[in-house]
Amino acid sequence: MLENTVWRQYHKENTFRERLAECCVLDSMDLILEDKELYGILKAKLTKKELKLFAMESAKIDDAKIKEEFSYDDKEFEQAKFKLFKKLKQDKTRLDFKESSRDRQA
Repeated sequence: MLENTVWRQYHKENTFRERLAECCVLDSMDLILEDKELYGILKAKLTKKELKLFAMESAKIDDAKIKEEFSYDDKEFEQAKFKLFKKLKQDKTRLDFKESSRDRQA
């Protein structure tokens, strides 16, 4: 499941749930149970660049390699990371990842 995702390009396992919970300051038990659905929401909330940055950063890829991949200088790289993690911590984003949010959407 989720074999052909950006996440799996940099990770052997679908560990995005744990990393997402950590970044969003949520308990992983509160996240939507179905990985495919959760990953779909993650893709919808982040741009392609942000999703790739999230995957690479979580895989502990060397900063120099990430900067090269995105053609970032030091300042742009720090701004991109700041923007990404700020977005993940915003309530409007975090709440969509929670299992209880599915009740509100139904």
